[in-house]
This record gives sequence, structure tokens and C-alpha cells, in this order.
Amino acid sequence: MKTMIKAGMALLILTAPAYATDHSNHNAHAAHGAAAGHAAPAPTGDAVTDISAKLKAMFETEGHPLAVNPVVVSGDWAIAGWAQDGKGGRALLKKKGEGWSIHLCSGDSLKEASALKQIGLPAADAEGLAAKLAEAEKPLDPSLLALFASFEGTVMVEAGDDGHAAGHQHQHKP
Repeated sequence: MKTMIKAGMALLILTAPAYATDHSNHNAHAAHGAAAGHAAPAPTGDAVTDISAKLKAMFETEGHPLAVNPVVVSGDWAIAGWAQDGKGGRALLKKKGEGWSIHLCSGDSLKEASALKQIGLPAADAEGLAAKLAEAEKPLDPSLLALFASFEGTVMVEAGDDGHAAGHQHQHKP
């Protein structure tokens, strides 16, 4: 069954990993409200700038800033680390036209080229992203890396041009 959720509602998924793995609270999406979802600025052509701006436009709310760092790109794919309100994770994005679409959110699994290949990325992009991410994360504070790792499971986002998610799935770590 395909569940439609507003991209603004996806904030709950992104900022509360417990909901991403807790099936006892299926109304969690509705509880969030529509505080996020501001229009993203026009693409600049700079992937790092555009990805950061898109994520902030979708998920940052007053009093709840979203930190996006690092952002690495290989081909039409990118991985962005994010942190907000003591939670964090990594987003896998795909270039669509002039902009970027969030494909899925996860934790440490996005650090591995083999996992990226299983998702369907071309080998060169998967290996490039994994290598660039490892290098970009070297100088980061260990507590920030722990936030990225704390995201449990994988949440499919697949935001479309209309700002709605195409659906989501919950996948649990064993």
C-alpha cells in the first residue's frame, strides 16, 4: 500500500528516528503539523549550496535549525549529513533536472559503497561517494558522527516535483 505524506511531514521521520522504527505509532506523521515546507530557493548550480538549501527549506523550522554538513557528490548522486535537535542521519539525494530529490535517509549504511550499489547506484558513483564521504567526515566531531550513526533503519522519501513523498518504507537493522 502506498502512503502519501507531505514532504513537511517527512521532518518527523528525519528528526525522530524512533518513529522510523516504531510501528506502534502510525499517527506520528499527522502529529507533526505543517510547520516545515518553505519554498527552496532557485537552484544555483552548486550542488553543496543547492542540497543544503533544499534540506533546510523542507525541514528547518523556527527555533529548530537544521545543520547540513558534509555534502559530497558523485555523478547524479549525493550524500548529506544532517543534524537537528539532538538527532541526525544521512540523506541520499539524486539529481533531477536542475534540482535534487531526497531518495532516502539512513545512518551509517550510506558510508558503504556496497550498500550504495545494492540501492542501485552505479559502481563508480557508489565508490566515489563512499570515498568522498569518508574524507569529508574525518575532521568532524565524534559526537556529530554518532548522531549520523544514530539514525536507525532506512526511510524511503522519494520527493516528487509536487513536494509530496511518493511513499515510505520502514526497514529495521537486524
